[in-house]
Amino acid sequence: MGHGGNIIAELTTDHREVDELFARIEAQPVGDKQRRKLADELTVELVRHSVAEEMHLYPAVRRHVEGGDGLADKELSDHAAVERHLKDLEGLPADDPQFNHLVAVLKLEVSEHVRDEEGRLFPLLAAACPPEVLDELGDKIRSAKKTAPTRPHPSAPDTPPGNKILGPGAGLVDRARDLLSGRGKS
Repeated sequence: MGHGGNIIAELTTDHREVDELFARIEAQPVGDKQRRKLADELTVELVRHSVAEEMHLYPAVRRHVEGGDGLADKELSDHAAVERHLKDLEGLPADDPQFNHLVAVLKLEVSEHVRDEEGRLFPLLAAACPPEVLDELGDKIRSAKKTAPTRPHPSAPDTPPGNKILGPGAGLVDRARDLLSGRGKS
């Protein structure tokens, strides 16, 4: 992830990549070990994307969009539910009966969240912010994804300043663990 463009273009491209990862998981036979590897890739992308949104998108929504506090709180609640499911999925082998159920639940929750962001939140933010602010936020999102955690941390703070302080450290540890284990690489 890291595509260029303003915050809306960046995050929308991320959404399409996540859709593609779900499709790739579903294309594998049930129980196939490749499903586990793809679920790890999905987790990496969802966690990095979510952390970046929590660091920069939702604070911008609170600051610029009328009624932004309620909108941001709803999106953070969505993220918390997805992160709990990612944590539950984290250690399951692909042939575990819960694996397919959790992937299906995740796909449903993520799809609903994406529809809400793209159909409601992004248009409100675009109407409230000048293009240069959206471009600056896009740069911040790309930067945040480079240092964000790659594993779910459901008990970690999801709002500033806590997430901006602790997120990069957790990200460093996660990336070191991923490098040593080969996790997240297909």
